[in-house]
Amino acid sequence: QVQLVESGGGLVMPGESLTLSCSASGSTYKFGNMAWLRQAPGEQRGLVAMITDGGYSQYSDSVKGRFTISRDNNKNTIYLEMNNLKPEDTAVYYCNANARDTLNGGSYLNYSGQGTQVTVSP
Repeated sequence: QVQLVESGGGLVMPGESLTLSCSASGSTYKFGNMAWLRQAPGEQRGLVAMITDGGYSQYSDSVKGRFTISRDNNKNTIYLEMNNLKPEDTAVYYCNANARDTLNGGSYLNYSGQGTQVTVSP
């Protein structure tokens, strides 16, 4: 089974930085595209950044230039370095991954973690 465990959230002041981590487990699984999504109160969950297994990344316009997504394929872990945080970045951040079970030749399915809270407040 696939498990995604996020860590690194917290309370910071505007302008500060945080780095989130997401560790993916599943010994027989191959992980494809992985991503960070976020959901603020009263809003829909939306994409923050994604990265392919080859290292290609994309960002939402609201975080471009401030956030950096990276990936360690040996550890099945992705990171989200968040700089110059703003109050509007306050949300629950979710790790998301496409993965397939190499043991039974299955197709890629989508998995999500439980989320980690990021609060940016003076």
